[in-house]
Amino acid sequence: MKSKVACGTGSPSRMRTRLVAVSVGWLAALCAAAATGENWPGFRGPTGQGISHETNLPVTWSLNENLAWRAGIPGVGWSSPIVWEQHVYLTSTSPDGTSCHVICVESAAGKIAWDKEVLTQTANRKLSENSHATPTPVTDGKLVYAAFNGGRIVAVNLDGSVAWSWRDEQFVSKHGLAASPILYQDTLIMPFDGNGAADVNNIGYSIAWDGAFIVGLDCRTGKEKWRAKRGLSRQAHVTPMIIDVSGKTQLISGAGDVVQGFDPGSGELLWTVRSSGEGVVPSIVRGPELVFTSSGYGAPAIRAIRPDGRGDVTSSHVAWESRDNVSLVPSFAYHDGLLFCVKENGIATCLDAATGKTLWKQRLAGKFGASPVLAEGRLYCLAEDGTTCVIAAGREFKQLASNRLEGTCNASPAISNGRIYIRSESSLFCIGKAQ
Repeated sequence: MKSKVACGTGSPSRMRTRLVAVSVGWLAALCAAAATGENWPGFRGPTGQGISHETNLPVTWSLNENLAWRAGIPGVGWSSPIVWEQHVYLTSTSPDGTSCHVICVESAAGKIAWDKEVLTQTANRKLSENSHATPTPVTDGKLVYAAFNGGRIVAVNLDGSVAWSWRDEQFVSKHGLAASPILYQDTLIMPFDGNGAADVNNIGYSIAWDGAFIVGLDCRTGKEKWRAKRGLSRQAHVTPMIIDVSGKTQLISGAGDVVQGFDPGSGELLWTVRSSGEGVVPSIVRGPELVFTSSGYGAPAIRAIRPDGRGDVTSSHVAWESRDNVSLVPSFAYHDGLLFCVKENGIATCLDAATGKTLWKQRLAGKFGASPVLAEGRLYCLAEDGTTCVIAAGREFKQLASNRLEGTCNASPAISNGRIYIRSESSLFCIGKAQ
């Protein structure tokens, strides 16, 4: 591993930056957890970090053990399941991508409560590995907000009726849309890091451009509240996150060639770190003083960034970087001073989060597209073939279990109310005790 410490201002020993997720909708989910179990309201859970505070979760399972139910899911989609109270929500489209659906499944027994076509569209281009329903929906318990390839966003009531829809007419992506929306107070936030429509094979792909943006929509009406421009960047699929930095709320968002901080209330750009590479997928995770990012294809690197800067802080606020075993698709997981990475080829790595030093490296069986989730000091790593490798989230490698289901799996698991939900290409599996 090549690791370096940047020589700049803002010593980490003097920093007192406390990073706390502040999404109002997600905090409501945490408050409800004490009595009813923790909701999993968006991509990678209540804080967007893939962390569950649930206990007594299964460690082992199969098609014959600890499988509460299995439900067939119609259509095609790689969005991850989300859970609110007694219902699981997913998205899918028809095989040709023209008919877009939101699906509600009853968590008790796996019965589909409703499956509603929420919009129709002209199917835009995408990679074969992607789907037209890859963005994971998000909910505040009042509406379910879903994004589909081609730049369409729809808000759906809990009975499946459409409350509003929004579309950016100009959005085009060589890869297709894969980032997921998030919530901040009464604002739905979604990045659109695509390509120039006139030349998708160059503009925003091999050549940086200024057409990428992040949009903030009013949750109740769908009206645009603000639009933030990145400056020069390239295509990406990074789900943003909300944190608190020294008492001020920030939106942290990565794209091709950049990692940036914004004011989530106005969209004002606060700081930028240059991070070369395009097609970035892993979402950003945080520790007590640093945020951890992955750059994309062409120049992959893991970077640890202090998020309290102003302007271009590339030379002063990168605490360390590593070019060893960089994930290009699965997101990281942070736990107790450790940063865990599972690369697409199955190589799992544990880094010291303060220094970037590699503590262990181990190959897991299979290929990986889903992001790992963490609960009770355990990492659940879902491979494409439906096998979940459970490992201890510690400074030494220890595999606890290997659990095989069936079907191709690229969606990330969800955890709620003592159960683990895993989506395959055609099914939703509920791991846990039957109710």
